[in-house]
Amino acid sequence: MESALVAKYGNARLPRYTSYPTSPRFSPAVDASTYDDWLATLPLDKPASLYVHIPFCRSMCWYCACHTTITRRDLPIHDYLQMLGKEICLVSARTKGRLNIDHVHFGGGTPTIMQPKAMLALVGLLREHFDFNRTVQIALEIDPRSLEQEMAAVLGEAGVSRASLGVQSFDPVVQTAINRAQSEEQTMDAVSRLRGAGVDSINFDLVYGLPHQTVESCIETTRAAIAMGPDRFAVFGYGHVPFLKRHQRLIDENALANSQGRVAQEEAIAEHLLAAGYRRIGLDHFARPDDSLAIAQANGQLHRNFQGYTTSACETLIGFGASAIGRVAGGYVQNEVHPGRYARRIASGNFAIVKGYRLSAEDRLRADIIERLMCDFRVDVPALAVAHGFEPGALLDGNDRLAMLESDGILENVAGVIRLRKEGRFLIRAIAAAFDAYLDVSTRTGTKAA
Repeated sequence: MESALVAKYGNARLPRYTSYPTSPRFSPAVDASTYDDWLATLPLDKPASLYVHIPFCRSMCWYCACHTTITRRDLPIHDYLQMLGKEICLVSARTKGRLNIDHVHFGGGTPTIMQPKAMLALVGLLREHFDFNRTVQIALEIDPRSLEQEMAAVLGEAGVSRASLGVQSFDPVVQTAINRAQSEEQTMDAVSRLRGAGVDSINFDLVYGLPHQTVESCIETTRAAIAMGPDRFAVFGYGHVPFLKRHQRLIDENALANSQGRVAQEEAIAEHLLAAGYRRIGLDHFARPDDSLAIAQANGQLHRNFQGYTTSACETLIGFGASAIGRVAGGYVQNEVHPGRYARRIASGNFAIVKGYRLSAEDRLRADIIERLMCDFRVDVPALAVAHGFEPGALLDGNDRLAMLESDGILENVAGVIRLRKEGRFLIRAIAAAFDAYLDVSTRTGTKAA
């Protein structure tokens, strides 16, 4: 990528666009009663997805931007799971248990922090209260440092089909700087246990832009990770937001790469993954050619939600747990973030929704445009506008951001069909931002484009 473009666009804080509008637009105007009404009108003839948030870890990784709580005891986890079960029952009662589920994702935190029997019981409770498809995909995020053989076996028994392992970096200098010591042996042991238990698909998360990270250390980590044979990689840029996550203040800002350094690290990782036979999926994923994610991209059926790129086209995503975000036809909803306050709301017999967003017709159009850009690096704006009942000119005429990007040679605009022109995938978020009606309201919570 040309250094001038990196300098111009790379430091802009932009959303990752896992939703549109993005979460800073959520407000208390959408509350538990709104959610109750929306659940009552869900289309039960269409598939839905579930997201289950487990907000606990044994130690804090300083780079982390997730909603999580550190605990050395099991009692808080046990109590939280009791409330999670009550929330599952509340949603089931409102939807009469007729939701047809084709995707389930357990995130955190560390979902495998619970006891194996508790994990089996939780999956069993979900199956009891919702109608799981025979081909349902169950995915789960894992900290390889703490995955025991018993838990791996339980995951296989519960029908988990994909596990996402946090790797970040194998460089010991980087690991010390982010408070996460994780050996290659621990990671390989976790992979072996999962595959032995029948968990067929393995994803590795890698991160660039971490303190003291270099192009060379990124390459070494990538080579070691490839040797372990994962099916997918997610390659994320570290988002330094100490104004939102206080523990990130423990990271030495002077040890962070600049925008051009981050681009060089990302390109080095990508080069080695492509050389190893992985295909690039959207902004930050890589997958083997026979992986469902690669097939979905080739067929123009790739989608994007709060977990990133997905094969799920579900409009309905039900979120369970503290801080969980969901989407239904009416809009977005988010639970109380703090586990204690979440538990008190659920214990009272009410939903824990504290904010959300009611989608307008224009929001839906812009969301579709942004999703296609993020997934395909191309979008036919006039076709989507007409399909949504809008005039294309409402989005294209006078769009100064779009005009600037075209002038800089980043995109091609032929009668409203927008294509990313340069091999600078970092900049796809800058193109998506050209269709974000709310971007100038608040960009403080975004991450750097490069």
